[in-house]
Amino acid sequence: MASRRRMLLKVIILGDSGVGKTSLMNQYVNRKFSNQYKATIGADFLTKEIQFEDRIFTLQIWDTAGQERFQSLGVAFYRGADCCVLVHDVNVMKSFDSLNNWREEFLIQASPADPDNFPFVVLGNKIDIDGGNSRVVSEKKAKAWCASKGNIPYFETSAKEGFNVEAAFECIAKNALKNEPEEEVYLPDTIDVASARQQKSSGCEC
Repeated sequence: MASRRRMLLKVIILGDSGVGKTSLMNQYVNRKFSNQYKATIGADFLTKEIQFEDRIFTLQIWDTAGQERFQSLGVAFYRGADCCVLVHDVNVMKSFDSLNNWREEFLIQASPADPDNFPFVVLGNKIDIDGGNSRVVSEKKAKAWCASKGNIPYFETSAKEGFNVEAAFECIAKNALKNEPEEEVYLPDTIDVASARQQKSSGCEC
């Protein structure tokens, strides 16, 4: 039955510490923003169910720690990702310069089947700060970098204001879907274990 089909899409968010990865995820999934900064330890994830073209699928969004000591989280964490989101803070040049390292780290760890065409999406976050007067990474510069890496989609976002977050994650979900056209996770109908046992009771008891 089509309505029972579920597809699990794994999305990983990478970027330097403090660029707003957790805030973006919380704004998208829970429509919430907190001014209190709390560093992510290791990794955490949230899920959101989305309907797209008459199919329901679950977006599993993995938020990672940006600190150096957590940078190599291991192959198991990256494996099976359908899309990778690279986040930088438009007010911090170092966070933009780090995008290349994060992208390479992902490709090494995840080792996707077709690395040249693996879907990435880049987000330039915190555009709301100081009315945009303190930004050091221009939209032109970010778009030029994305173009040089195979025309990666680019979005300017504000997790605090909720600006462009929905549109960005919609693009992320569509790219993740394109990357995984075949595999589907089917949730079978509930099996009544008690009645199944009763039917088998006449045979050998294991």
